[in-house]
Amino acid sequence: MADFDPAFEKMIRNEGGYQLHKVSGDSGGLTFAGIARNYHSSWPGWALIDRQEMDNPQLTTYVREFYQENFWNRVKGEKIKQQAVAETLFDFAVNTGPGRANKLAQIVIGVTPDGIIGPISLKQLNAMDSDDFRTRYALAKVARYAAIVNRDRSQSKFLLGWINRTLKDLKEVA
Repeated sequence: MADFDPAFEKMIRNEGGYQLHKVSGDSGGLTFAGIARNYHSSWPGWALIDRQEMDNPQLTTYVREFYQENFWNRVKGEKIKQQAVAETLFDFAVNTGPGRANKLAQIVIGVTPDGIIGPISLKQLNAMDSDDFRTRYALAKVARYAAIVNRDRSQSKFLLGWINRTLKDLKEVA
């Protein structure tokens, strides 16, 4: 079964590491390690950041726990047999939300897209060839990103980054 630790390490690099920043036009507002304050204002790490305790080791623990609880567990990463499948699903969940990531995966694997990875979805995910899933999932992600930009042109400044993140994952597909 897939392991959270390597998936987390890959994802945190995609999120820019343990950096505090704010990007103009990003609805998440102030962000630390990819955790958007506007969406996750009750995350306990904000108290440490507000006190300028950026080197407090508890901060990295909070980050890991946040991603495991809110994203890895919601995509059922630990029940997916292929590490690469779990990693791409987890990474996209962080980028777009677990419900959307799960629905898109369900469309790719041909099950009813309800946004919840249950026994039927797990069976199909675990039966599908890893490279085939990742390739089809990447195409579906790019189509979703294009739809976002077509709906809201202000998001076009993020499009290249989203596509590069998707293509970076595909480099491992032979």
